[in-house]
Amino acid sequence: MTTTATEPGLAPHRRVSPRPQALVGTLILARFFLRRDRVKLPAWILGIALMGLYYGSALPQIYQTEDDLRAVSQFGRGVVGALISGPGYGLADPSVESLIVAIYGLYFLLLAALMNILLVSRHTRVEEQNGRAELVRADVVGRHAQLTAALLVAVVADLILALAVAGSIAAAGLATYDALLFGASVGMAGLVFAAVTAVTVQITAYSRAATGLSGAILGLAYVLRAAGDAMREGGSALSWLSPLAWSQQTRAYADGRWWPLGLSVVFVAVTVAVAYVLSTRRDLGAGLVPPRPGSPRAPRWLGSPSALAFRLQRAGLIGWGCALIASSALYGGIGNSIVESFEDLPDQLVEVMGGDASRMLDGYVGTMALFDALLITVFVILGVGGLRGEETRGRADPVLATAVGRRAWYFANIGVTALGAVLLLLVTGLVFGLSTALSVGDGSYVWAATAAHLVYLPAVLVVLALAALLYGVAPRAIGATWALLGFALVLGFFGAIMDLPGWIHDLSPFEHIARLPMDTVRWPALVWLTVFAAAAVALGFLGFRRRDVDSK
Repeated sequence: MTTTATEPGLAPHRRVSPRPQALVGTLILARFFLRRDRVKLPAWILGIALMGLYYGSALPQIYQTEDDLRAVSQFGRGVVGALISGPGYGLADPSVESLIVAIYGLYFLLLAALMNILLVSRHTRVEEQNGRAELVRADVVGRHAQLTAALLVAVVADLILALAVAGSIAAAGLATYDALLFGASVGMAGLVFAAVTAVTVQITAYSRAATGLSGAILGLAYVLRAAGDAMREGGSALSWLSPLAWSQQTRAYADGRWWPLGLSVVFVAVTVAVAYVLSTRRDLGAGLVPPRPGSPRAPRWLGSPSALAFRLQRAGLIGWGCALIASSALYGGIGNSIVESFEDLPDQLVEVMGGDASRMLDGYVGTMALFDALLITVFVILGVGGLRGEETRGRADPVLATAVGRRAWYFANIGVTALGAVLLLLVTGLVFGLSTALSVGDGSYVWAATAAHLVYLPAVLVVLALAALLYGVAPRAIGATWALLGFALVLGFFGAIMDLPGWIHDLSPFEHIARLPMDTVRWPALVWLTVFAAAAVALGFLGFRRRDVDSK
């Protein structure tokens, strides 16, 4: 330690050594973020880990012989399996462990990515939108402390998630020699999208747009992986353009290898560095892309709660529409290849695709319609979550302080989300039908695919209604609808080969929908699902009308 000379009569003072001022307060903020996420983050991690425990416990009971394992592994080794699950490593000589990784592993990666997208956005862009970041920065807190703390929390969460996933396999009594590798692949997939979100929150001034952009990148990664894996067994060069493929290429429980995760590490390092550079080029609360200045006078059509709700959801609707159109054109365009791959399919795979080996293209259309309906359900859940965000960020209060009542505001937002789901199902079905018809040379698939998509509308509305009910009665519990979505996804694609009781299938609204054009429309089920959805929305309004508006 050195001292400097001072004026006569004054004591010498210490020379302060330089320190990284931009990171001051990082650890304190990280502790604060962990405190705020003390329920939400453990729930995400525990939920994903319980998936591993469930599969590890249930699959040995369902597939008890090697013949059973080989039969179900044929699903993952075909074109459809590659589109939905991945390259299918380890299925040539299948075990329960390789079945979990090859067929169900992709959904662990997607959930980890969603967890990290929401986590980073919540602790960066949302904090700036609410004005809390400005209050924090008014104290002794460095410029990069908030972003660093959010990423540090993401690293801790993904590390715990990796260990929890590996531990769930061990807890199920399965082989553990590649459990840590599988867990690490899940954690790294999450960390990749934490880094992606660290960039998107610099680009836009709105959390909804930032998470939507990250979600679009996740969707693009899924489409690239699906196309690449379908082109060649084990994946093609196109697959390697997707961060999801890097985790799947670790080949856990096949010929496990760690080096593909190095690509994820390099990507994270480069992307985070870009995020820090971009953060220095914008003001607090602003984005690199400034909001487009609006007209000083609002048009007449914007003078209603429904128009406001549409304006708030317009960007998300356009983004989801573009992503679904691109993926539908891709999946429909390979219809001819799908037909050629349907020769000599095992009975269990035929069951997954509708149960009629002579009409497997129809089964493929119905299966992809279910897949698109589940994706549109994600849009629906995010739409209701956005309604909750408008309330907690204080933007609902000024609207409700005008002549707009709670009834108009609630039903306008729920109604616009429902209409958005209708539009997405219609457009997605049309595009998928057109591309399928062009691929197989049969124009009837234009209308068949459109109907196959639209018939899932009541099931999508049920999920929307349950989210609306939770918003009105217990708004903090809206995230529980994600569990229903995951449950419906697993049943929709794997329920037919899991030999589950019928009452479990009945718990999913999507299981009550006929898969057109393989089956015929089940009109009573459509009516009852619609009635249930309407009742749940009404109950949600009653709860919303009686509770306080949460603007904290």
